[in-house]
Amino acid sequence: MNLHHTPNKLIAESSPYLLQHAYNPVQWYPWGQEALEKSKLENKPILVSIGYSACHWCHVMERECFEKPEIAEIMNTHFINIKVDREERPDIDHLYMDAVQMMSISGGWPLNVFLMPDTKPFYGGTYFPPQQWASVLSQIANAFENNNADLQKSADGFAQSLAGSEVQRYQLHNQEIPFELKDLENAFQKLEQNFDKQLGGTNREPKFPMPSIYHFLLRYHQLTNDSKALQHTKLTLDRMAMGGIYDQIGGGFSRYSVDAEWFAPHFEKMLYDNGQLLSLYSEAYCVTKSNLYKEIVYETIAWLSREMRSEDGAFYSALDADSEGHEGKFYVWKKEELEQLIALEDQQLFFEYYNVTDGNWENGDNILHRNLTDLAFSNKHQITLSNFISKVENWKAILLEARTHRIRPGLDDKILASWNGIALRGITDAFKYFGEPQFLTLAKQNADFINSKMRVDNSLFHSYKNGKATIAGYLEDYAFVIDGFIGLYQICFEEKYLHDALALTEYAVEHFYDHDEELFFFTSNLGEQLIARKKEIFDNVVPASNSAMAKNLYTLAIFFDRNDLMQIAITMMGSMKKLITSDISYLTNWATLYTSLLRPTAEVAIVGKNFETIRAELDNTFYPNKILSATATVSELPLLKNKDQLPNSTTAIHVCSNHTCQLPVATAAEAVHLMAGIQ
Repeated sequence: MNLHHTPNKLIAESSPYLLQHAYNPVQWYPWGQEALEKSKLENKPILVSIGYSACHWCHVMERECFEKPEIAEIMNTHFINIKVDREERPDIDHLYMDAVQMMSISGGWPLNVFLMPDTKPFYGGTYFPPQQWASVLSQIANAFENNNADLQKSADGFAQSLAGSEVQRYQLHNQEIPFELKDLENAFQKLEQNFDKQLGGTNREPKFPMPSIYHFLLRYHQLTNDSKALQHTKLTLDRMAMGGIYDQIGGGFSRYSVDAEWFAPHFEKMLYDNGQLLSLYSEAYCVTKSNLYKEIVYETIAWLSREMRSEDGAFYSALDADSEGHEGKFYVWKKEELEQLIALEDQQLFFEYYNVTDGNWENGDNILHRNLTDLAFSNKHQITLSNFISKVENWKAILLEARTHRIRPGLDDKILASWNGIALRGITDAFKYFGEPQFLTLAKQNADFINSKMRVDNSLFHSYKNGKATIAGYLEDYAFVIDGFIGLYQICFEEKYLHDALALTEYAVEHFYDHDEELFFFTSNLGEQLIARKKEIFDNVVPASNSAMAKNLYTLAIFFDRNDLMQIAITMMGSMKKLITSDISYLTNWATLYTSLLRPTAEVAIVGKNFETIRAELDNTFYPNKILSATATVSELPLLKNKDQLPNSTTAIHVCSNHTCQLPVATAAEAVHLMAGIQ
């Protein structure tokens, strides 16, 4: 940041990413009417430069290009320059990322896209080194001046393609055919071809955690008992938990590893990754009872509480990869430094456990990572497991304290409804399987923050900063907040959260649902209209907002006996069926819903004062295709209405499916047995 310049128009923004560029000599504008009108008035092309605060190459391009007065001069003379935080405006990011990919350029961030004054794109790319950037700017300025008609024709073509329907492009037509296990078996076999069977994950590098793949595999294993699905999930989760991608000292996962071994991360930590991984490791713990997974969940929640949480219970967006201008500097260690911190008699043990050498990464730095579980390592060194675990806890405490004296990575402290919904679901899943009271407190405070600060009537805002909620919510905000509320209801049984989920769902159906194509738009019909209104259908690192919404509709339809919501969910799933069976790789959250449609979902109603204990006992068995409702007395919820306790005021467990209930039972074991018999 160069403070010698007068600030540009970004100085009034709240996004940390935009504020990072507020003192660039480039005359940046935020996206909005002022910049768009200026472009028309002065007949200049628009440069839209999109990034986010934790993006390493965004910082590099800023340093090399946007802080250089000679480059800024070209940009200011010939262009209207707009900076966009992709996390604040995912609608703009999705649109122009699609455009760049249509130009046969691989996408990524920073994303730099050139538009005509009517906001139609004609050229773009990602990171440009300084000389190339100056050259591209000059060529485009020249082309705009001398070949304007050709550029406009090209831009019109891209705009027409962008406005095309996803349903037509991918031939998503609802298939009125039954959901069958063989379809998922075929899909699994295709997915399996891409597994890295040595190191976990998929056969590619860099390696990203893709939580929805493993959520699907856990359900597929539960449905089919196919050991390969569980085996690969365990391999992946073990390797990630012991790799450098996981912060071995402070908890929490980085964005991805640059290698196939999960060793060297791109060090930024994002809320959406960690929220999903909390859910995944909690579920995997329920299946495997692995202490490693429990440790990951507890440490990651401790990190979220310590470093990512606002005073009023919301979670911030991200921690930067860089500190003091160096990637990973906050997280890595010199061997000499560790020799000063760890007791002499423990040093060899510590170095072996965390693979410390004179430098296992760049510049003599060490990324701490492990090859063995605590049990295997303690056996190898003939130390009792409990003694060894207390040593490790001591080492972590020493290094965590030492780290507090370092300069911290930048914090992106804007609060996003969608990512808070993801974190809320992660924490509710952690409580579901571990029963830690503090997790329930965190979850409720987070839900109450969203309701009080980011919601007006039944509509959500997308972003919150400095005491103010801004930007109308996107489909992702509704999808993930609703999911979080549904999860929260099923651990605390306060019905207001379920009613909140329904109210937000009805709003989303009213303002986002396309009745013609029977999927949801990403933006509301009340929001700003860009050159195209898109639908997000493919699951990536974060599940598609449409797949998340379909799962919500399915679940709420059962809770509230709402056939209208069920029909929307089934139709959406039917549209995606052909794609799922042909290539499941980016449709695994859809496939998770598919697993629920193959057998009737167990509807479990617990009535009586002992409902909390029974809930915990029921959740001790991994049975994902169930929904839980409970009350100590009476309730008007359809699943609980007219259901009673057993004689002698014993808490009753009613197991139902498809509107038919079996005789109530008194123990969780009996209920699990009844659920297993549902066909």
